[in-house]
Amino acid sequence: MTARGFAAFPKVKRRVATTWWGKAWVKALEDTALDTTLLRLGRRYAHAGVVGPITVSPGRLHASVHDDSAVHNTTVHVPVLTEVQWGRFLDRVAEQAGHIAALLDNDMPRSLVEAAEESGVDLLPGIGDLEPDCDCEGWELPCLHAAALAFQVGWLLDADPFVLLLLKGKPEQELLDAVQQRVAGPVGTRTPVVVSHEATGQLPAKPGLPTTTPVVLAVEPPPGFEAAELTALMEIAANRARALLRSGTLEW
Repeated sequence: MTARGFAAFPKVKRRVATTWWGKAWVKALEDTALDTTLLRLGRRYAHAGVVGPITVSPGRLHASVHDDSAVHNTTVHVPVLTEVQWGRFLDRVAEQAGHIAALLDNDMPRSLVEAAEESGVDLLPGIGDLEPDCDCEGWELPCLHAAALAFQVGWLLDADPFVLLLLKGKPEQELLDAVQQRVAGPVGTRTPVVVSHEATGQLPAKPGLPTTTPVVLAVEPPPGFEAAELTALMEIAANRARALLRSGTLEW
């Protein structure tokens, strides 16, 4: 799947990005804006529930944004990573089991982003990286419609960092498959994500299934492994086993 669709956010009184990577996204938007008044209006539009369903694909965000007089087709473009850059990033992910476990748990570790930057790979946008395109008559960038879309994408990123990775060019399953090849084994099952005011297809756990419990390392790690890395791998295996039990699928 090279694109993902997200239901429109309802009208809310106030909502802001809460994760450090979501805030970094919003900061890139604010640093790029030429008109702070339009930026404030865009934030109001984001809260007003006038942004339609959002489509996220490599390098592109799109939604229809309603205002008093028309419906505007609004797009925000984001630079994608090259295959060489993706190779460097995936190498960094595979270096530490903790990075894999964090991504599967919908977390974006600072250490992973910093390691990627050291390899010349920028995951988070900087000044000028968000390029808006809208059919409205506004000429300031971003227009209030593009700003509203970008603010809501910050909310999506809060719930699911894989949205950012898709924007940078890799669909989720393709990325996980590539990581699996590097670690030569299953990489686990990701924590279900809720990205709006309603659950998106998440099924309740069947009665009697074990809940998540901390993994306690009771054996000496083999040569070449740190205890923390082995613990993270055990957690990944346990999460995958629970997911297989819930789905009734026993194929690996």
